[in-house]
Amino acid sequence: IVSDSMTRACKCHGVSGSCSVKTCWRSLPTFDSIGAALKDRYALAVEVKRKRIKKEKVLVPIHKGKTNFRTDELVYYEKSPDYCSPDVKTGSVGTVGRLCEADSRGPGNCDSMCCGRGHDNFTMEVTERCECKYYWCCYVKCNTCVRVLHLNQCR
Repeated sequence: IVSDSMTRACKCHGVSGSCSVKTCWRSLPTFDSIGAALKDRYALAVEVKRKRIKKEKVLVPIHKGKTNFRTDELVYYEKSPDYCSPDVKTGSVGTVGRLCEADSRGPGNCDSMCCGRGHDNFTMEVTERCECKYYWCCYVKCNTCVRVLHLNQCR
């Protein structure tokens, strides 16, 4: 993925913007683009099983319509665990009760984190030290403030 996504970048050098010398190099893709490409391939990964053919073990696609796979395709032998539900075998505690971000599109967003079960909104008051001042010499005096947090929790 990385080598296929590399681009060519060039820069001109010269007096008053002339391009008397042009330097070019291959530039690496961003981590975001590599991650997106991997995620796309992950979604299309091919499930395989081991099969013995003429004393040699080979990986063969499980689905009938697919006879082989390309060298750039991802394959898997075992299905990924379901992290939505608790599973002692894998150590997954599930996502029920997890805090999530309702307005986010990132990895902690409620839509994906809560596995389609939805989420509840609630508020919480937190008492914390604030407006701290240092006094010469040698102590710090703070006020106590109450902050209201608006949180979301997976059902």
